[in-house]
Amino acid sequence: MAQPAADKLRLGPADIRALLAPFPGRAAATTRVAVACALTVLVTSIYGTPEAAISAYVIFFVNRADRTSSIVMSVAALVLVSLIIGMVMWLADFSIDDPLRRVACMAVVSAALLFLTSASKLRPVGAIVAMIVGFGLDELGLVPAGEIATRALLYVWLMVAIPIGVNIVVNLMLGPSPRRLATERLAHCLRTAARSLREPDGDPEALRAALHDGIQPIAGWLRLAKLEGSLRADDLPALRQVTSSTMAILLAADVARRQPGAQLPAAIAAPVATTLDAMAAMLGAGGYPVDIALAVPGIENLAPVQEAVATELLGAINRYAEPAESAPPEPADKARGSFLDADAFSNPVHVRYALKTTGAAMFCYLLYQQLNWPGIHTCFITCYLVSLGTAAETMEKLTLRLAGCLVGAVIGTAALVYIVPSLTSVGGLMLLVFAGTWISAWVAQGSPRIAYAGFQVAFAFFLCVIQGAGPGFDLTIARDRVIGVLLGNLVVYLVFTRIWPVSIAARIEAALAALVGQWHQLAEARQPDARRRHAIAAMALHGEITQDLVLAHYEPASVGPGREWVDDRRRRLAVLDAIAGPVFLLAERFPGDPEIARRLQRLRTTDMPPPTVQASGTDDVGNRNALLAIVDRRLAETAAEAPDATTSSSIHAQT
Repeated sequence: MAQPAADKLRLGPADIRALLAPFPGRAAATTRVAVACALTVLVTSIYGTPEAAISAYVIFFVNRADRTSSIVMSVAALVLVSLIIGMVMWLADFSIDDPLRRVACMAVVSAALLFLTSASKLRPVGAIVAMIVGFGLDELGLVPAGEIATRALLYVWLMVAIPIGVNIVVNLMLGPSPRRLATERLAHCLRTAARSLREPDGDPEALRAALHDGIQPIAGWLRLAKLEGSLRADDLPALRQVTSSTMAILLAADVARRQPGAQLPAAIAAPVATTLDAMAAMLGAGGYPVDIALAVPGIENLAPVQEAVATELLGAINRYAEPAESAPPEPADKARGSFLDADAFSNPVHVRYALKTTGAAMFCYLLYQQLNWPGIHTCFITCYLVSLGTAAETMEKLTLRLAGCLVGAVIGTAALVYIVPSLTSVGGLMLLVFAGTWISAWVAQGSPRIAYAGFQVAFAFFLCVIQGAGPGFDLTIARDRVIGVLLGNLVVYLVFTRIWPVSIAARIEAALAALVGQWHQLAEARQPDARRRHAIAAMALHGEITQDLVLAHYEPASVGPGREWVDDRRRRLAVLDAIAGPVFLLAERFPGDPEIARRLQRLRTTDMPPPTVQASGTDDVGNRNALLAIVDRRLAETAAEAPDATTSSSIHAQT
C-alpha cells in the first residue's frame, strides 16, 4: 500500500498538490489572516511605525482557529509585551550608553526568555517576546538617551500592539466561534464514517485523518465555548457525549474497513450511513441530534466480527448525545495550573535551547554590526523566529525555510518590479499585501509537512514589499533583508546540528510508551466515556508519533537513531494502529478483560508466548474470540515480518 503523503520523507508533485488541496475551514482561516495583515499595513502606514513588515508577520503567530483562542492569545501577548517593554526601559537606564552592557543585557534577557519558551506555557510566544526585547535594546543603541529613546521603545511596543489590536477586531468580526468549529468538525467526522461504510474500498486517508486528527481539538473548543458564553451549561455534557460517541463510530467504521471479514453488508451499512449523514446535517447547522432510535434487522445473523461492529455503531448512534447518569465529571488537566513544565529545572535541554538560540542571534547581531551592514539585521530576527528543539525538526524545517524564503523573495521582488511602481496609495499596497498573504497563509494553514514554508513565504514577502508608510521601490532593501533571512537560517542550522544536537529519538520512545499506556488504561476503564477519552488521546498521540518518525529520517547519522531503530518503531506503531479498532471494540464489550492487557504487553516484551483463547459457543464469547483472533493475527504478522523488531538498535545521540 502506498504511504500517505504525511508519512513520506520526500514529497512528490502529487503529494504537494494533495497537501495544498482545500479542506473545510481552510479558505476562511486564510482570508481572516490576510484581512488582518492588510489592515495592519493600513494602521502602520497611518502612524508611520517602523518595521511594519514585522508587525504584519506577528499576525501569523497570534491568530488561531477560533476567535476565543485568538483573542485570549492576543491579549496575553500584549500584556506580556507591555511588561517586557517596561523591563527594557529599566535596563536602558544603565545599558543605553555602554555598548558592552547593552549587548550583555540582550544576551541575558534573551537566554532567560528562551528558557521559559522551552520549559513553560510561554512556548507559543516566548521567542517572539525575546526577539522584541533584543530588537528594542538594539534600537536604543541607535538613538541618544532621553526622550528619543523613550519614543523608540514606544514604537517597538506599537510594532506588536498594532497587529494584536487588529487581530482582536478581525476575530470579533470574522472569527468562528469554538462551538461552531466543534460541531462542524463532528459533522465532518460523521460524513467521513458514512462514506467509509458505503465505500469500504474508497479513499482510506480521509478516515485515517479523522481518527488521528479530527476529534482531539474538540474538547478544547467546547471549554472555550463555555468560557465565551456561546454554549449553554446543559449543552456541554451532551456535546461531550457527542464527541465520545463520534470517536466510537469512527473506530467501528475503521474496523469494518480494514479488518478481514468485518465489512458490513449493504443492507446494514446503507441505513447506518444514511442516519450518520442526517446527524451530520444537524451538527453542521449548529445543533446536535437527540432521541435517535435506529433499528437495523438482521444483525444477529452476521459473522461475529461484523456483529461486534454493527452493535457498536448502533449503540453509539442511539445514545449519541445521551451522557450516562453515572458518568464521572470531565477530568481536570493537572498541568493546566502549572506555568513551568515538570522537568523545567532537571532537563538540560531547556537551558541548552536557550543558549543555542541566544548564541546564534548574538552572533548575527555582532556580525552585521561589525560589517556595518544594518540592512541584513533580519538575520538577528530570523534566529528567534526559526529556532527549534531537535535536530530532526531543524533539518526538515531548513528545507521549508529556504524554499519558502526563496518563493517569498521571488514573489516580493516581482511585485516590486511589476506592481509596486503602479501603486499610488496605501490602498493599493493593502491589496497587494492581502494577495501575497492569502497565498502564504493558505500554505501555513495546511499540514505540518508544508505549513512552515507558508510562514517563510510571508516573512520574505513582507520584508520585500512593506518598506515603510507607503509603497516602497528599493530593491536594495529587499535584497539585504532576504540575505539576512538566509544568513539567519544558515546560522541556526549550523548551531542546532553541531552544538548539543538533540535527537528526536527520545521523544519518540517516550511517546510510544505513553501510547501503549493509553491503550492499557482504555482496556481497564469501566466507564464508556473514560474509554473513549483514552481512545481520543491515543489517536492524537499516534498522529504525533507518525510525524516524528518522518522527521527522524532527516537527522544526520551522527545525531539521530539508525535506520533499523526507526523501522522498528514504525512497525510498532503500525501494529498499534492495526489493533486499535479491535482492542476498542473488545474494551467496549468486555471492559477489564485481562486478555487485552496480555496482548498489549507483547508490544513491550518479546519473551511472552502468544496468548491462546479457548473457543466457546455463546455469542458474546464468540465475538470476543473473533476480535482477539484479529489482534493475535496482527501481532503474529508483525513478528513474521521482523523477528528481531523489538530489539533496540543503537541511538547515536541522546538528549
